Amino acid sequence: MKRPALRHGLSPYWRYGLTLLIVFALFRPALAGADPVAQVKGLGKASLLLKDGGSDLIAYQAEVPRVPASTMKLLTAFAALETWGPSYRFETEFFQDRSGWLWVKGYADPYLVSEELDRIVRALKKAGIRQVAGIGLDDSFFSPEVEIAGRSSSDNPYDAPVTALAANFNTINLVRSGASVRSAETQTELTPTARRFGLAGSNGKQRVNLRERPIALRYFGELLAAKLKGAGIAVSDEQKNAPVPANARLVYRHANSRTLSEMLSPMLKYSNNFIANALFLRLAQPDGRGRVSMTAAQKAMTSFARRRFGWRDFRIDDGAGLSRANRLTARQLVELVEAFSPYRELLAAQDGDPRVRAKTGTLRGVSCYAGFVKRNGRWAPFALLINQPVEYNLRRRVASSLAR
Repeated sequence: MKRPALRHGLSPYWRYGLTLLIVFALFRPALAGADPVAQVKGLGKASLLLKDGGSDLIAYQAEVPRVPASTMKLLTAFAALETWGPSYRFETEFFQDRSGWLWVKGYADPYLVSEELDRIVRALKKAGIRQVAGIGLDDSFFSPEVEIAGRSSSDNPYDAPVTALAANFNTINLVRSGASVRSAETQTELTPTARRFGLAGSNGKQRVNLRERPIALRYFGELLAAKLKGAGIAVSDEQKNAPVPANARLVYRHANSRTLSEMLSPMLKYSNNFIANALFLRLAQPDGRGRVSMTAAQKAMTSFARRRFGWRDFRIDDGAGLSRANRLTARQLVELVEAFSPYRELLAAQDGDPRVRAKTGTLRGVSCYAGFVKRNGRWAPFALLINQPVEYNLRRRVASSLAR
């Protein structure tokens, strides 16, 4: 068979193959996984700082304020630890008035989950509560105008409203099959409010937030009533939201079974926005007195950062990192991480790389990471702030590279 005539010494097939080889050679670093630190240094809207032995080892645009996303939770956690200490326990008060109503006064305990309500009910029964004429809910510790900066109106759990009295992070976990709805948790009874949410959702498992304060409070009252009934205490279905009456007597003050550090570890690992912003608001009134507003919380955390670190060019809009108005520099984050050293074990190890203990931060077009990498047998603080679209795992590859 006659072969095709050669042009310029190479057949079309050879020219095509040579072109592929040239392209592969030019882009081989990207295809094989280029140096992630070099990739970051090629980004216009990124900052990276690694300190080792007290000195900057890598510093790229470290003084530029950027959106920190959920790495903001490190500041909230640190402020809480510095204010109350790791062994602190949040309290909730229970009163009974002369007409037999049980009143609950909330002080922003962020971890009143179903199992905690079971402990409360057992304690109330031990205190002699046998009949409840109605349940009164007092969440006046937070101003009714409190609205979390950056929170959207989605049904996702991370957008749950933050109230001074809340059950299960103001979320519900359900399973719907046609007209049938059940709780997805054996420890959580199905209440009328939960059932309505379930029927409004799609078939299958769904975890959604309770949307707004009045619904969240009603759900708390319903779940508490179900727990009381389950313990053999007669309970009316009546509820009201109001301050505790002056004539009501304190029958029980509940200290959460979890310490602050036991709350912070899962908050940081799972990036729980509800816990972070409940703490953020409570820090405006650390002793639980007075009334808290979002403005007061922003001012309190700003004052804490200035006093503790001497920061100047920064902005704090919420405690979870939901708001895109938050601004921190990589330098500030590393200063925070250095101060966080006594509590390093509260940070989760990176999947597949125990040399990294850090907090992620993610919003659309924002990818951040801050914490510690283990280098030569010692932990070194780092912060990475990327405010432009990048591959999801770049930050983890950067951290692992820093550890090497």
